[in-house]
Amino acid sequence: MEGTEYGDYIVFVDESGDHNLEIVNQEYPVFVLAFCVFRKVDYINIVCPRIQEFKIRWFGHDACVLHEREIRKDMPPFGFLKSREIKEAFLSQLTAIIQDTPMTIIPTIIHKDRHKKRYSDPDNPYHLALLFCMERLSRLLDARQQNGKLTHIIFEQRGGKAGGGDEDRTLELEFRRIMDGKHYLARHGFAGMEMEIIPKASNSIGLQLADLVARPIGIHCMRPSQVNRSFDIIKTKFMGSEFYPLSGMKRFP
Repeated sequence: MEGTEYGDYIVFVDESGDHNLEIVNQEYPVFVLAFCVFRKVDYINIVCPRIQEFKIRWFGHDACVLHEREIRKDMPPFGFLKSREIKEAFLSQLTAIIQDTPMTIIPTIIHKDRHKKRYSDPDNPYHLALLFCMERLSRLLDARQQNGKLTHIIFEQRGGKAGGGDEDRTLELEFRRIMDGKHYLARHGFAGMEMEIIPKASNSIGLQLADLVARPIGIHCMRPSQVNRSFDIIKTKFMGSEFYPLSGMKRFP
């Protein structure tokens, strides 16, 4: 956009679980939203090359999409991971990449059962999580001298292959409401952030990393005593308390 000064950071977003409050899946009764924040120079020069190298090493090309659910369940194109030895090597290398990836993670977890019990008219978990993540992102960007610059927040398309689905339109409307300070919990509006909704087929490396970190956060919240190597690495990248007194891992309610 001519005349716009773009910021030094880019943000990729993914979720784990669903935001349905009518029927809560008791096997996974949480909704997790994760904002993964990258310095653009790191994303271009470090993050993308390492993921592309990893893909080419394992698949011979970089067209495949790393998706946590398909990896976990050994689904195509990850059927070769049914071998325990091969899967261990694959996950160890991928975990090492995440450990070395320079990024800041801003996670929010909505405990859906508690949310339903506490409020007579509970808000959409996705909308609440979006507000909480945007509040913290705004503080982080301010602390990193991004005032007056435009930061893009990238979401994966959910509203159908052709785009423009109801879920995507609802998400964009809520984003605009939060930006304008019209959410009932918002203390003020925001500036300097813009959303983009892109299809999964875009093969965005940032979106794939966001997908890989969201579920381990949810698993830890439900079973904190369970061994969770992924979470042990992910938590070291949480937004630090020097930016915001309620940072780290936001839980609600």
